[in-house]
Amino acid sequence: MRDFRDAKAMAQTLSEALAAKSVSLSHGESLELIARILGLRDWNVLAARIQANQRATAPEAAPVAVLSSLMQTEVPIFPMRDLVLFPQTITPIFVARDKTRRAVERAMAGDRRVLVVAQKHGADDDPSTLQSLHPVGVMASVINSQTQMDGVLKVTVSGLQRMAITRLIDGECLAAETSPIEEQRGQSEEAASLSRMVLDAYSIYANIDLSSLPVRQRARFGLPSAENPGLMADTVAQLLSIGIDEKQRILETSDVVARLEKVLELIGTARPEQ
Repeated sequence: MRDFRDAKAMAQTLSEALAAKSVSLSHGESLELIARILGLRDWNVLAARIQANQRATAPEAAPVAVLSSLMQTEVPIFPMRDLVLFPQTITPIFVARDKTRRAVERAMAGDRRVLVVAQKHGADDDPSTLQSLHPVGVMASVINSQTQMDGVLKVTVSGLQRMAITRLIDGECLAAETSPIEEQRGQSEEAASLSRMVLDAYSIYANIDLSSLPVRQRARFGLPSAENPGLMADTVAQLLSIGIDEKQRILETSDVVARLEKVLELIGTARPEQ
């Protein structure tokens, strides 16, 4: 992170994204959450890090590299029956299983990091082996947790980065050792061209005229700028009426060009929700 402007811009973006999900945070609370997402105790620690970096005039680190360097080696797992989480996505998760509740408790007592991963069979009540879980999930940060009237725990998470499971640890809660998955060809001209094609194809699929809308207004439909091909593929994949397996295949595709091509193919076969 280069300076305080970067941190404040991230906080503003996070606050706007949460507002769209009916979650209200002040700017100060958003700054505190950004610090936690980056693996630090609070905003004061992050501010001190930024000042130290500025004094040292160290070269700027890429955001993904910063996140990767802060990833802990073992994180609690949230196995999902019917959800594939993508990076840069904020979503509520409803927790009923005791093991996952303990995973929430462990995350909240630590740095709030969890691995959200889809299980292969929705009927499996205790997916605790490598064979029962998909090999790729998303590292996420727990924003908040609330117990509902029916006793179900509602946990709001923010997706950070694709991660591969390298080892499972089955104890009071399920945990995993992971390794980060970096994107390939995300900045290529081919990816940029495909990103625009995906945006155009999705506007036809959803019967929305996006061509005349500025980027900020497109965000109301949940769509990013076409200049971010990887995020475009992930966002549209979430919006399509497709199955969990198809979304998981998109998640596991680290090559952005191949990912966009798969999304284009899915747009051609998926049916909009009525």
